[in-house]
Amino acid sequence: MPTYTTSPPPPTTTSPPPTTTSPPTNDTSPATNTTTPTTTITKAANITKPGCPRMCGNLTVPYPFGIGIGSGCALNPNFEINCDTNITDSPKPLIWNIQVYDISDSEMRISNTINRKCYSQTGALVQDVPAWMGLGRSSPYSFSSLNRFTVVGCDDGAIMNGRNFANGCPAVCTSTSDIVKGKCMGFGCCQIPIPKGLKFFNTSMITERNHSLAWSFNPCGYSFLGEASRFEFRGVEDLSDVNFAKRIEDNVPIVLDWAIANLTCIEAQKRNDYGCLDNSQCVDSDTDLGGYRCSCNSGYDGNPYIGSGCQDIDECADPNANSCEQICINTPGSYNCSCPEGFTGDGKNNGRGCIAPNSNSEFPWIKFSVGMGVGFMSLVVGTTWLYFSIKKRKLIKLREKFFQQNGGLLLKQRISSNEGGVEATKIFTVEELKKATNNYASDRIIGRGGNGIVYKGILLDNRIVAIKKSKFVDEDQIEQFINEVLILTQVNHRNVVRLFGCCLETEVPLLVYEYVSHGTLYEHIHSRNGAPWLSWQNRLRVASETANALSYLHSSAQMPIIHRDVKSANLLLDDVYTAKVADFGASRLIPIDQTHLATMVQGTLGYLDPEYFRTSQLTEKSDVYSFGVVLAELLTGMKPISRDRNDEDKNLAEYFVLSMRKNQLFQILDRRVVREGSLEQLQKVAELVKSCLSLHGEDRPIMKEVASELESLRKFTKNNPWANGHGNEDESSDLYTIPIDSNTGLNNFSGQYSSNSNTNSSNFSG
Repeated sequence: MPTYTTSPPPPTTTSPPPTTTSPPTNDTSPATNTTTPTTTITKAANITKPGCPRMCGNLTVPYPFGIGIGSGCALNPNFEINCDTNITDSPKPLIWNIQVYDISDSEMRISNTINRKCYSQTGALVQDVPAWMGLGRSSPYSFSSLNRFTVVGCDDGAIMNGRNFANGCPAVCTSTSDIVKGKCMGFGCCQIPIPKGLKFFNTSMITERNHSLAWSFNPCGYSFLGEASRFEFRGVEDLSDVNFAKRIEDNVPIVLDWAIANLTCIEAQKRNDYGCLDNSQCVDSDTDLGGYRCSCNSGYDGNPYIGSGCQDIDECADPNANSCEQICINTPGSYNCSCPEGFTGDGKNNGRGCIAPNSNSEFPWIKFSVGMGVGFMSLVVGTTWLYFSIKKRKLIKLREKFFQQNGGLLLKQRISSNEGGVEATKIFTVEELKKATNNYASDRIIGRGGNGIVYKGILLDNRIVAIKKSKFVDEDQIEQFINEVLILTQVNHRNVVRLFGCCLETEVPLLVYEYVSHGTLYEHIHSRNGAPWLSWQNRLRVASETANALSYLHSSAQMPIIHRDVKSANLLLDDVYTAKVADFGASRLIPIDQTHLATMVQGTLGYLDPEYFRTSQLTEKSDVYSFGVVLAELLTGMKPISRDRNDEDKNLAEYFVLSMRKNQLFQILDRRVVREGSLEQLQKVAELVKSCLSLHGEDRPIMKEVASELESLRKFTKNNPWANGHGNEDESSDLYTIPIDSNTGLNNFSGQYSSNSNTNSSNFSG
């Protein structure tokens, strides 16, 4: 059952923060049935089932929705609207006790909730109102991409978590001069999109200084999900407005997408309960969750879900709906024009009209008919040829546009100017990748997430590859994307996944990677998708190989590269269990003369360097911290964030360090790891983990030191008779690479092209 909650604020006795109010009333709620273009189902004469009410207050409720719980007026219980008549001024339409403002052909608008935290002048928390909402996995609703996740405040960062999705951003400012009215770019206001198909979200807020530097004009921070077109940032006025939360709840609704069932049109049309009636067509939902909707055919209107379906529009009854000069004849779905007897012409105002007869001459009907026949055939042939020629030309121009837009000319220029330095970089055509993926068939999907889909493909030379098809692109970073592709294709290491090339003829660039067959390290540690358990010797080898690869990226590559999203889900294993570092979608290149970069905070919860999160200063020590969390996973078999542990122990990094301080290390280690590893060995690895997880980057070792320590420990175990090796452990020279996805949105699916994982990624733009 979908859920919706806001917790009541605690009582306050100090300086007053912005006040909270009850849910919006009909007087201040967004107008019903007016926020979207004119729709079909709300205009139909047959809008509801016979005997069922059509209005609740000011809201028109069309079938498949229906008024009354258990009344039988709706298609099924998911579409039932409860009309609350206990309100004195006007009945209130509710779904799951949430007020409904509008219902259209494909969307529903509901009342909002806002997450807020307020502080006193001394920095004490005086109000904390969380917010979350779940629509139910089997419900026909999902959060529309018309919504945006918004953070308002001067000392606030907010994270929005969903199933297989996490994103967020900070809103900061130290004075009113930082604020720009109408702009949500991180100063006082931050706003980011959400992926289609999201069914659950939970918001949480953090603060650096409890608003102590901005309390005089901003004592509270806010975060909420709402319709982007209904919110405009008012600058300092919003930051100091004690009624800001009420204004958002009253005027910025949440938009839901809805669909019928969870079937595609092709699947639904084979069933007896197919919902689209006469004179209508089926439209697949575009949320990647399945489901369909019905729409009246051209020339028809009405409700396609009920009665006799869509009804013919009589265009002849409305002079503005037809172009006839004299006689209009209505036909099913259309109309014809004709002229009175004796007149000639097509009878149309925008055509030849009706021409009066000439009694003094005889019209040559035979010649006219022959000429018209020949002319008509020529016209059909010529029009058909012209249509396909224009269509082909438009397709070519569109591909050329995408090629230039995605930096294709720049990439070609860089390739030619480097005189063969980047032979490995191949620019694929759309046709090559369509053929490789069998036109992106669903059975070729090997990974899916909020930001894109990964397909398994077979090239003409029989190489098996992974093709990443993203959903987002940042046009401002195209040049950076091209530079990073060129540099990363030259990275030469056996433990880094290789990039073969890219396709720039589509709206979003497609990236072609080496295919790695044996899943992710995350699956093997946590026994997902049938992955076998890794022995301690293999765990140590994978850790050593990964550390060597990261050390190479930090110090040995053409330009230092910081991965920025090191996690077990981004470490792939091939058929002989060799580790491959993957998913450079968040990576950044560091110029030779610099030691750090100031960037938007991006990474994965549980692995994210707390110093980087706090300062936005990205260094190679950020990768060291994340790698420390991976080592802790290998030792304990525990997830980086787990609801199964106590609140204070949910974070594995903190739990591991605390256990070592309490001399309780062996109480949290995986029992099988303890059986296979020596005491000295496990203690040394644990000490290495502890140093990697230091809160201050300057106290952490560099990755080269980590790799050296792990290699020495690995050599210590090579002759263990109980080590259960899975494959060849021979060291060979460097080999492969992977590119950076310049999209500012977070790569939401775990690993380069692995299945969904339980780890959540967070993205702070500022």
